[in-house]
This record gives sequence, C-alpha cells and structure tokens, in this order.
Amino acid sequence: MKKSGVLMHISSLPGGYGCGSFGIPAYKFIDFLAESGFSCWQVLPFGWPDEYGSPYKAISAFAGNPYFIDLPTLMHEGLLTPEELASSYQSTPYLCEFGRLSDERLSLLRKASERVPADERTKIDAFIKENEHMSDFCFFMAKKEANGQKSWWEFDKSIDIDPDVLFMHKFIQYKFFRQWMLVKSYAAERGIEIIGDLPMYPDLDSADVYAEPKLFQLDENNRPEAVAGVPPDYFSSDGQLWGNPLYNWDEIRKDGYQWWCDRIRWQLTLFDGVRIDHFRAFSEYFSIPFGAESAKEGCWKKGPGIQFVKILKKVADGKLLIAEDLGDIDEKTVNLLRRSHLPGMRVFQFAFLSENSVHMPHNYPENCVAYTGTHDNNTLLGYLWESSDSDKHLITDYIGFPYERWKDACPSIIKTLLRSPADRVIIPIQDLLGFGADTRMNTPGVAANNWGFRVTEEQLDSLDRYRLHYINSLYGRCN
Repeated sequence: MKKSGVLMHISSLPGGYGCGSFGIPAYKFIDFLAESGFSCWQVLPFGWPDEYGSPYKAISAFAGNPYFIDLPTLMHEGLLTPEELASSYQSTPYLCEFGRLSDERLSLLRKASERVPADERTKIDAFIKENEHMSDFCFFMAKKEANGQKSWWEFDKSIDIDPDVLFMHKFIQYKFFRQWMLVKSYAAERGIEIIGDLPMYPDLDSADVYAEPKLFQLDENNRPEAVAGVPPDYFSSDGQLWGNPLYNWDEIRKDGYQWWCDRIRWQLTLFDGVRIDHFRAFSEYFSIPFGAESAKEGCWKKGPGIQFVKILKKVADGKLLIAEDLGDIDEKTVNLLRRSHLPGMRVFQFAFLSENSVHMPHNYPENCVAYTGTHDNNTLLGYLWESSDSDKHLITDYIGFPYERWKDACPSIIKTLLRSPADRVIIPIQDLLGFGADTRMNTPGVAANNWGFRVTEEQLDSLDRYRLHYINSLYGRCN
C-alpha cells in the first residue's frame, strides 16, 4: 500500500515549556495524522542538540534529547512540584527557547532525579547497564561536568565524578526512553509508522569518540586528521565544513562493523524505520584537511561500500531504511543505491534545476520517498516566492495550475506528489499549513537562527482533517 506522512520534529510540537515534548500534544498529533489518512510521521534526529539547536551534531549517537522529556508527566509522578513546573512555562509558543533550555532544564531534571524512590533507582541503573553505549554516555557527561565542561581530550583523569550527576544522566535517558516508547506504542495502535533520522557523524567532543577513538581518524593527540563536510552544491557555493571527525573504516571493519550495527539496532528500537543522512559517504566520503578554512579544500575518498550496506540491511531485518541521496551524487553512489535496493529521496524543489530531472514527479520510481522539501529546504511557499518568473511558469504548467494564482499553488503541488508513483510521500508540516519562509527549519551553512520553528495547537486544528483524509483516499494513500 502506498503511504503518505508528515515531517515534523518533536521540538516543533505544541506545548508550554519551551520545546515540544513527549507529552499530550504528541498523542494529539498522532490522532491528527490518523484522522487525516496519513500513515507516517517523520522526525529529525533525537540526539542532544548543539548550542544552536541542531540535532545533526550530537554528543552521542545513542543518547536522547533531555528537552523532549515531558515536564507535566514528571509532576504527575511526584518528581516536580507545581511551582517548579510553573516557573518553566515558556515566553512564546512559536519558537524553541534554546537559550533558556540550556540554562535551566538540566538543573530542573536534576531536582527530579533526586526525588526518585529507591525501587525506581534500581530499575534505572539496570536499564543503563543493559546498554553499553548509554552507560558510556552517562559516564562521559559526568566526567565532563567534573572537568568544568572541558573537551574530553583535556580531561584530568584524576578528578572523580559526582555520583549524583551520573545518576541524573541515567535518569534523563531512562525517562526519555520510557516516555517515547509510550508515544511510539500509541502511534502503532493508530496505524502510524514513525521514521527517524540518523546523522552520518557524531561530534568530535562526543561520548562515542571519547569511548572508542580508534574508530575515528584521529592523530596521536586525539585531534582529527581530517573532518567531514560536502563540496559546493545547491545549498552553498562554498560547500559545507561540518567539522565532525571522519570514520576509520579499516578499524571499524575489523569487528564486523559492530558499532554501526549497534547504532542501527538502537535506532530501529526507537523507530519503525530510519533515514540515513548523507548516504553518499558509504560510497565515497568528503575529507577536508583539519584546520582548512573552506570545504573547497577537501576531496572524495572511498567509503565502506556495498558489503557494509548489506550488513546494515541484515541488522534492519526488513525494517525501513531510507537512503538520503541528495546533493552532489555521482554514478558510484547511484550504483550503490541500486545494488542496495534501498529507497532514495526525491524533492520537488529540485525538480526544475535541470531538464527532465529525476526530481520531477513523473520520473519518480516506486521505490522512493518523495518530499515537497526537506528540513534543509525553504518552505514550499517560500520556494515559490523566491523562484524566477520563468520557473513559476514551469511549475504551474507542470501541476496544471493558473500562473496568475501561483501564490495558491502549494495544495496542488502536494496533490501532484500524492498521485506520483512514489511508495511514500512526506510533507513538512509548514507546507501542509501553507507557511512562508519565516518558518523555515534550517538554512545549511548558517549556524544561527535555525531549528526553532514550532506550531501551535490552534494552527494544527485549522487543518481540515476530513479534506486531507479524502485526498489521501483519492490517491490510494489512506491509512
């Protein structure tokens, strides 16, 4: 059965405490999806965000974002007081309050962790002990606290960690997992599959690199020999210098890619399927000399290839893996994707960049996931506003819509994707709502003023569920 869904990160959900969470609004959003005929909810990575709110440079490939823990739930469990909850109430419902969250949330969660009864503390310790990577992360965070938040290569090994800080991080990961798995279970009951997102690289100053530095391209001083990024492309004329450490594939291969296998298993515990960001790196990865001023100084090097991808597919055991095959894609990557039989991505906003592009809906294969745009694109309406007059003519001609009314073309573009051959069509929530460029989630290559977009309950309620259900049914995608 063909499917459709909505792309919206947890942080963008409605709520009262500075960021979307695993609380009641998450359940209501699942109800909206089911009642509108959708069957997929795609989210962004669940890891700890960086100082700018980005979930793509996490300090752990296994640990969850503490800001997603629902505070009212903790209060009902007796772990927070009503006064503490009230003091955390947000200033605005329209943006994530990253600065305030960074300043206040951990201290609040520490108070909650100190009130955990003895029997639950035993459960929490057991949960963390069962997951080696989670245990590594909690120890890493306690060690970081003891060292005044210095980077791990500057740690003083003689400094003891605070057991209360260690338990706080165990508590955070336990509550994150328990709350999320209840949301995921409810989604399954309502026929909604949840698709996660797996960033290619962890941050240099992360628990993963600290625990197993040999798996990364580091020198004898634990500094990167080269870092990750991409060359100039549609998003940036200078390319993107991400700065993450690159994998040491020769070392990772020695134990059968165990770290990566563990990572896929964990992701497929959290989600029903997962999008693998920057799939091209499995064919060839872009290596930029450490200290380079621009990504233009980098070059492509050989990745782990088809045998590695086959191992990941075996671990996935039939669950959905989506290959993000956007950007500067060469024939080697195309061949790797073809041999892997994984679905790739198609994005309508790329359709008119070249003649008869693979991103034009009539060229979509069945085995793909089609999007109006991704988290890195402008919103669909913002894209139309910024398109040239000639492109507006092409777009409206293609979808059979009057050029004079191009500002109203978003619903027709969405219908065009829904009736395409693509097995899955995913629509960002901003495009479903018809929002403009001011609600864009991310502008690649720009650090600040991203990731903060949120919707309100009133905005979600403005969507006509019966109409959406009819359209999904009309094109054979109804849940």
